[in-house]
Amino acid sequence: MAEKYLQVIAHYRAKADEVEAVAYLLEDLSAASRAEEANISYDYFQGVHDKAHFVILERYRDAEGFAAHRDQEHFKTIGIGQIIPRLESRLVESYEGSL
Repeated sequence: MAEKYLQVIAHYRAKADEVEAVAYLLEDLSAASRAEEANISYDYFQGVHDKAHFVILERYRDAEGFAAHRDQEHFKTIGIGQIIPRLESRLVESYEGSL
């Protein structure tokens, strides 16, 4: 039987004067998130032609693992406290996948 996981895809659009700061902060957030017990992978990408557009691909063992991610201190401090205020927009989608 295939093993299920939760795939999270986030699209962040940084404010024009915050692009470099968001890129720097995502580096810290991704490193901390990868160390979470339920995290399978956490990668982010910056647009080639649109530097303000970031795509974050996160995989967790399950929805509970993603919920636990949102309760982590690094997510609250870096994600909510520092990254989100620097964004023009944010879209987060979740999908169930199997390995």
